[in-house]
Amino acid sequence: MEAYFQDTRTRFHAIGTATFRKVSKQRGLEPDECYCLGQKKDFPDLAIEVVLSSGIVDKLEIYRGLGVTEVWVWEAGRFTIHHRRAEGYECVVRSELLPECDMELLANYVKPEEQFDAVIAFRDELKMRLSSQPQE
Repeated sequence: MEAYFQDTRTRFHAIGTATFRKVSKQRGLEPDECYCLGQKKDFPDLAIEVVLSSGIVDKLEIYRGLGVTEVWVWEAGRFTIHHRRAEGYECVVRSELLPECDMELLANYVKPEEQFDAVIAFRDELKMRLSSQPQE
């Protein structure tokens, strides 16, 4: 994600796996990765969860209570995007926080065993795509 943010000049604050707790609502959790977009805030705009065994359903309610706008879930080689609405999270096809982010492209480069090479290859592909877009 940091490579994407840097190459697209998207201001961000990486918070990593910080534990977030909202005492007034007795909610807390620790995402695998999380980011504030724009300026740093008390709670992230984007949380990323890697699901290896148990589901995400219970955590989504906690994220909603914390005010996290989007939760991306990485499971079985793909991302599922949950965007917060007034009544809860809605599963959406494209990120509403980062609508230009090609989630399939990103998913192709999630390779923990080859992290360095995967990030370099992702950046190369992203730069090529960005340079071919019409300039505003």
